[in-house]
Amino acid sequence: MNSRNMKDRFQFITNFFVKGHPRSLLAKKNIVASFIIKGVSIAISLVLVPLTINYINPSRYGVWLTLSSIVVWLSFFDIGFGYGLRNRFAEALAEGKEELARIYVSTTYAILSIIVGGLMLLFFIVNPFLDWSMILNSTPDMENELTILAIIVFVFFCLRFVFQLVNTVLAANQQPAKGSFVDLLGSIFSLVVIFILTKTTEGNLIYLGTVLGFTPVLVLIVSSLWFYNGEYKKFAPSFKYVKFTYAKDLMSLGVKFFIIQIAALVLFNTDNIIIIHLFGSQDVTTYNVAFKLFSIITMGFNIIAVPLWSAFTDAYARNDSTWIKTTIKTLEKIWVGLIGLTILILLASPFIFKLWLGDTVTVPFALSAAMTSYVIVSVWQTIHVYFLNGIGKVKLQLYLVIFSSVINIPMAIFLGKHFGLIGITITSTILFAVMGVVFSIQTKKILNGTATKIWTE
Repeated sequence: MNSRNMKDRFQFITNFFVKGHPRSLLAKKNIVASFIIKGVSIAISLVLVPLTINYINPSRYGVWLTLSSIVVWLSFFDIGFGYGLRNRFAEALAEGKEELARIYVSTTYAILSIIVGGLMLLFFIVNPFLDWSMILNSTPDMENELTILAIIVFVFFCLRFVFQLVNTVLAANQQPAKGSFVDLLGSIFSLVVIFILTKTTEGNLIYLGTVLGFTPVLVLIVSSLWFYNGEYKKFAPSFKYVKFTYAKDLMSLGVKFFIIQIAALVLFNTDNIIIIHLFGSQDVTTYNVAFKLFSIITMGFNIIAVPLWSAFTDAYARNDSTWIKTTIKTLEKIWVGLIGLTILILLASPFIFKLWLGDTVTVPFALSAAMTSYVIVSVWQTIHVYFLNGIGKVKLQLYLVIFSSVINIPMAIFLGKHFGLIGITITSTILFAVMGVVFSIQTKKILNGTATKIWTE
């Protein structure tokens, strides 16, 4: 390569980061930083899978995955305040109202702390009456172990529920790469401690739950102190700025997101429960390792899309439709490229699984093919969902997601009984394809100024 070519390429890279709309430049910097950070995070998550499976065996790993997915349901009890904060905070900054932004932050922390307190009280009242071995379709001799594990996972989840708001604030200020770095630190910490466990203890679900629950919470607490005493001090939560009268502003949009979250709960987090009851805990592991591999594509795309959520909010508040249209077209081109990459992963999947997991877990090629279809339609609908979420036009999404959640379980059970794990994946693919079509139509109507009634709500 001659010096002229090297100079031209260097100039191209430099221009990528210094030329263009300020909103685009900020998004580019966060996307590149997030790719590096998330790339490491994905690598760590891939290493954690075989490490954890070998530590507690495939069957118990399936039990762990199912319990984790159940506890994740509780994240939806924020009643949409996290999403409401994200949009309202971005809008306040776009309008130069920094004090209002701090009020939104402080009020959200206060409300979620109250919610978490209520959830913890309710859980400790109800938990003694729950038979976790039956819920997780495991052997009766695991009942005491699972009861203790449920308490550990739930308590640490509740703490994470509140402290992860710092990542919401970072994303709302179009700096999601910093939030990704916080998550990366938690992943590194978890990997190190679990590796130590594998060398010093026998496989133990309680140890595993404690490590995977405690480490991210510790990192979030330290990160919150770091940001709110430094760069984000002017937005730091304070009792002085807690004003419950502003809860309505957060709720007006947040309630819609809350209902969407509840419906999405059925779409995203019931698969493990259906699988464990139809086929057993080991098939939960098979399904999830296949999902983990192909989710590299969706995670990669989300790295690009996440900074754009609040950027769409900012652009829409400033009536910058040209920037929005250009950005969506760019995302669609990226999607086309990801289709090819997903197919390449499919073709290489037998080799990848063998190299990654050895003979511990066997993933049928047909399941990988079904995951490929799911990923393609999932990324497509995500393009339009992030735009619609960013501008708060979610009423149609609300109705459609509710409808999809109603038919998801019976459809997954029916197709699962006929086609096995492939049927579970086909269900999600069909539902996301339908939503993708509707959301793309709504996006075009809004950008072309032809949206009316529910299309613009």
